[in-house]
Amino acid sequence: MARRTTLLEKLQRSIGLGRRKEAEDPLLLDKPLNREQRYNDITPLLAKFQIGQVVRHRHFPFRGIIFDVDPVFANTDEWYESIPEEVRPRKDQPFYHLFAENERTHYVAYVSEQNLIIDDSETPLSHPDIQEWFNETGRGRYELKKGVAN
Repeated sequence: MARRTTLLEKLQRSIGLGRRKEAEDPLLLDKPLNREQRYNDITPLLAKFQIGQVVRHRHFPFRGIIFDVDPVFANTDEWYESIPEEVRPRKDQPFYHLFAENERTHYVAYVSEQNLIIDDSETPLSHPDIQEWFNETGRGRYELKKGVAN
């Protein structure tokens, strides 16, 4: 039975700070994963964004704070297939769980790395779940609370 990745391990993997490690496994080099491959058996690329970072969607009007990172796609096939093929992201990249918000509502979003950009507005977020996970450090920046694990 595969063990669940801890928050600390995910944070350690995300320390790349925008740099990408060259994939040693040729499966990660511009090839989609097939159904027989298990994502946990593939060395992930380093995540570009970190837990606690505020980001916005590249194409849609929402932003949020990252609270979890999957090294590669880890949602359902049904969810993935519901995305129109012409805009469907690759599965072999990090996917981020966000406490997201737009002008009307708050929600949890699951977004591919290719569709995120840094939000440098310094405007605080208002998602109600943020207070449970993060401390605001000022100017729209957040740090994970001690003892929080997902």
